[in-house]
Amino acid sequence: MKRLLLLIGLLLFSAFALAAVNINTATKEELDALPGIGPVKAQAIIDYRTKNGPFRTIEAIMKVPGIKEGTFGPLKDKISVSGASTPVAAPAAREKAPPPAAPAKSAQTQAPPAAAPAPAPPPAAKTEARKEEKATKAEAKKEAKAKEEKAAPKEEKAKTAAEEKKTKADEKAAKKKAADEEKAAKKKAKEDAAAAKKAAKEEKAKEKAAKAAAKDKAKAEEKAKQ
Repeated sequence: MKRLLLLIGLLLFSAFALAAVNINTATKEELDALPGIGPVKAQAIIDYRTKNGPFRTIEAIMKVPGIKEGTFGPLKDKISVSGASTPVAAPAAREKAPPPAAPAKSAQTQAPPAAAPAPAPPPAAKTEARKEEKATKAEAKKEAKAKEEKAAPKEEKAKTAAEEKKTKADEKAAKKKAADEEKAAKKKAKEDAAAAKKAAKEEKAKEKAAKAAAKDKAKAEEKAKQ
């Protein structure tokens, strides 16, 4: 019976040890407790899954700004994308000093022990947090630049299309202007030819009239001589 209970206890302990933090449901504090994940990256994970939906694989966490292969290595055995989330145990807080024992009845009163000074935050933690924040900002800046570069070809394409449209419109207008000028020139040439023909006809009529008049005059003079 004791062996059976011991076996059950070992199985429960193994299940607890193998349990991981579900990165789709974990809180900021649970994510912060993971190795290499500070408060900045924890918030970045929450922001990413809020914007893009739940992670489908644990490798997808590397899509979060500031989390790359170096950070993912120590995490892959401690995170999951399904199941209940078992937080990773955070470093234990400094235990408080036990209260002083009651002084023995004596004529002299013992002095209470001095309280231990509060531990100062390690400078390495501050440096790591600053590095994480700087890396996150750099990653966000890089993504913004990539989006701008991606949008630039679209703007250039739209600009080129507008220029081509304007060029075609100008060519069409130039062709229309040339056709109108040619039509006007032909019309003017036709009118000039008609006017010249009319003038020649009138000149011919004048010459004919002059000849007839000269002939009549000659006849009149000849008749007068007779």
